[in-house]
Formats: sequence, C-alpha cells, structure tokens
Amino acid sequence: VLDQIVDGYVYVANGVAQDISEVEEAVFSPIRSDDAQAIYRLKRENLEIRRAVAPLTSAAELFVARNTPAIPSDLVADFQDLGEHILRVHEQVDSQDALLTTVLTASMSRQSLQQNEDMRKISAWVAIAAVPTMIAGIYGMNFEHMPELPMKYGYGGALALMGGVCFGMWRAFKRSGWL
Repeated sequence: VLDQIVDGYVYVANGVAQDISEVEEAVFSPIRSDDAQAIYRLKRENLEIRRAVAPLTSAAELFVARNTPAIPSDLVADFQDLGEHILRVHEQVDSQDALLTTVLTASMSRQSLQQNEDMRKISAWVAIAAVPTMIAGIYGMNFEHMPELPMKYGYGGALALMGGVCFGMWRAFKRSGWL
C-alpha cells in the first residue's frame, strides 16, 4: 500500500517536472510571454507534494537504515526500497523547487530586459519627434521680426532642417541599437 502511495507521488512529481520543462522552454523562447503565474502555480503544486512527502522522510531514513528492529527481517529489503523511493521523491521535489526559483528569476530578468529595450525605443522616437516639434513651435509663435521670414527659402530651409536632424538622429539611434 505504501509503495503505491509513493508511486503516486512519483507520478505527480514527474508531471510537475514535465510542466516545468514546458514553462522553461516558454521562458527562454524568443516569443514574449508572461510566465510568472504558471511558475507560481507549479511552485504551489510542488509545495503540496513536499508537504505530503516531507513527513515520510524521517520514516524513510529509518527504513533505509538496516538496524531497525521493528521491521521483520523478510520485509527489510522491501522497506529499504520504499525508503529510498521516498528519499528520491523528496530530493526531486527539492531540486524542482530550486529550478522553479531559478526559472522565475530568469523570467523576471527577461521581462526587465524587454521593458528596458522598449523604453529605449520609446525614448529614441520621442527625441526624434522633439526636434520638429521645437522648430515648428518657434516658427508658430507668429513673431514679425524673425531673420528667416523675409528669406525666399526660409520655409523650405526650416523643413529641410527638421528632416535632416530627424534623419540624422534616426540613423544614430539605429546604429546604436536603440531602434
């Protein structure tokens, strides 16, 4: 009976291990995803398995020790096997918990990097948009005495200046990897 119970724990722990592999692949795939909830759910499942297995580990250590007088001699090998089985499940659950913590940390780091990358792109586009906004704002104030107003090519020159500066900034940001 105990062996079947422990086999059930092994089955559930292996299922969690499979789910961890899938979440791990999702975290490190090039497609953006928010895996924190799935990781947290797996940590909760793993915790439930740990709560079920942890009380059995002290008994398992007694089963593995060969000098337990309460176990009949013809069942010692079976109880040792059962004890080793319980200890393996406990170790598996512990290692899965450590792996989930690492995957959660990697997921959060990856999200942070993606957000930083997004902020760089947004900042670059805002900087590019600020130049024509500033120039148009100055010329939109309707002053009568601006040196460029009577010039034949003043309007075209202002547009060329806006376009040239925007293109130069776009090119610089593109080269630096911000766009």
